[in-house]
Amino acid sequence: MVTAPAVPEIYEDELHSAIEARAESLQALRELGPPDLVHLIKQPIKSPTKQVGVYHHVTGIDASSSASLAAYINTLTYSPHDKQHKVVSGLYCCYNAFSRLDMRVQVYIPGTVESYCIDERGDKRVATDDLWLETYLCSVLRAYSYADDGSGDTIKKIVGVRRFNPITSTESEHKFLDAAERLFFNGWQLGSDPEIQVPNLVSNHLTTGLIDYIHTTGRYASGINLFEKLRTRDPEISSLLAQVYIAADEEVKAVQLLHEAIQELPMDYSLLDCQANFCNKKGRSDLALDIAKRSVVSAPSEFGTWARLAEIYVSLEQWDLALLTLNSCPMFTYQDKDAPRMPEPQRVFLPIMPEAICDEIEDSNVDDMELVHPTLRKLHAAGFKGTFLKAYALLTEITKKIGWDQLLRIRSQVFVMEEEYRHEKQTISHNPTSRNASTTALRSPSPTTNGHGEVKEVPEPEPQEGANGEPSAPPEADSIEKPGHTVASEVVKAGSSDEPDNNQPNYTHFQNKRLCERWLDNLFMVLYEDLRVYTIWRTEMAQYRQQQLLYKKSPEEWEILGELAERLHHIDEAVEAYENCLQMKFSPKAMRGVLKLSESSHNVRDVCGALIRLVTWQYRWYSEFSPSLLYTIRKLIEEEGAVKIRSIIQGTSLPQHVLDLTHQYAALCAAFRSSGSDG
Repeated sequence: MVTAPAVPEIYEDELHSAIEARAESLQALRELGPPDLVHLIKQPIKSPTKQVGVYHHVTGIDASSSASLAAYINTLTYSPHDKQHKVVSGLYCCYNAFSRLDMRVQVYIPGTVESYCIDERGDKRVATDDLWLETYLCSVLRAYSYADDGSGDTIKKIVGVRRFNPITSTESEHKFLDAAERLFFNGWQLGSDPEIQVPNLVSNHLTTGLIDYIHTTGRYASGINLFEKLRTRDPEISSLLAQVYIAADEEVKAVQLLHEAIQELPMDYSLLDCQANFCNKKGRSDLALDIAKRSVVSAPSEFGTWARLAEIYVSLEQWDLALLTLNSCPMFTYQDKDAPRMPEPQRVFLPIMPEAICDEIEDSNVDDMELVHPTLRKLHAAGFKGTFLKAYALLTEITKKIGWDQLLRIRSQVFVMEEEYRHEKQTISHNPTSRNASTTALRSPSPTTNGHGEVKEVPEPEPQEGANGEPSAPPEADSIEKPGHTVASEVVKAGSSDEPDNNQPNYTHFQNKRLCERWLDNLFMVLYEDLRVYTIWRTEMAQYRQQQLLYKKSPEEWEILGELAERLHHIDEAVEAYENCLQMKFSPKAMRGVLKLSESSHNVRDVCGALIRLVTWQYRWYSEFSPSLLYTIRKLIEEEGAVKIRSIIQGTSLPQHVLDLTHQYAALCAAFRSSGSDG
């Protein structure tokens, strides 16, 4: 029997204000919708005329019918914490992102159940079986998409969300995959991850959820079966099937499938991207290069195709082309997940269930940023999301391989620097017939070739102005060779219509260069700040060690330094900082860092130790389900066998009720018959 997390209670200031706020927010929803809302009306046993409204949010409850949602409300009628009140009614709200309706189930206790739905205008509609099918599928996708990765970041975003695992058996898996198959061709209506410009048949929240589910549980045969059936209706789905074959270690089948599918659809960017990624991971970047270029030609407005090409240039150590390609990536404003917008509550009650009580992991769930030095608080890279996060990861990878000085040298070789631009401007004003710097930078082919003797032409996307998730420039440091600002966006746009003239003689050195996009300019500055702070930290620490002094930082500062080192690919230093943080106080983010970095060094005992503590912390904050933690334990069992993992967990000196929570995750692997779970 799986232990259910405790029930948080948020008390309304005015009765029904939470439901009204939800109804008002329906028009603004753009993604899968917020977590489900459960609203209860309680009245004091001694004075039945008074009523209070309490609510919480929830994901992962079976939303396939009104009966299953009513059953959930019935589990809430008894509260061990509140003997003075009784629950007289409950309302369950669950968003259907396909039809853009809020499905509602009203339960009167004792008595009747009513189900209906509300549209964006607030009008009531009839809840049909087809609408329930859509709602069920959305609820499973939300449970995966809105789950926490173990770091606690998602949990801390919304107060009081209970998170359940929507699929705990092969029977519930069958129900999920059947619904996914029936609604597969409508998946694009749900939107897509923030790195995708236009949702399509194979890139949307439904396909992401399916791949995520298969990856988490290792249920490859079920995934292959589903995509095989769907592929007969549309060959484009071959790219998803190939991904599952590769994950399932059926690489020969994947290669054959990709070969056949690309012959049929030679310009399908998802197929080409899958093939390029496969070749690159196999150490054949030379083969991946041409495929990735074709992928860019077939989807020039997608970030993913350009990012893949940049990644391949990094593998080939063609740093100049990697930077030019990165500069051409179309950047998108980050669209965050739909979150509930609720009125200020009267009070919030956050109980702890006895099974999750563990002194070692008690953290306050409040980040004390007062104890953080302003320099550390202002590291912009920590806030990157979406396309900016991925672009920054590529830039830090290049820096890790060649160093900051070499990066600056290559940067000045391929991009127009500020002084050069000013100098050229003066030349133009004296000699009006000479070419304009911005048009030349846009129209001239790059002087470097791609290894096949042909010239690499990189089209330029329009620059994006500042937005959520986009880097904002940090305060400029004076003492360094700092990245110079580039030309205004209106100058970049002038001349973007010019065609390159291949009969021209070689341009001057300046005229072969590109204009660096503003967002990439910002990334260089953010990277400089990261490196500067990292270097100061490591230098200071070395000096303190030399003098045998204790180097002091607050736990929050150690956590930030751990993230900084991890961002810059300094693994040992990241672990050291996270462990320093954990010695002073429990932090799920630091523990998640230790887990991730111990996994990469195959330290099984440390992984298990971190896993137990993270699972318990998640339960403490009402989450019995984290796909990321489930994946970790599944991989451990696959590599080491269930018996060994169980005994390592059991051999830990933590209370038994805490260990049982992790055993529940392991039991799930057995229920799914994961590899290694039979002993």
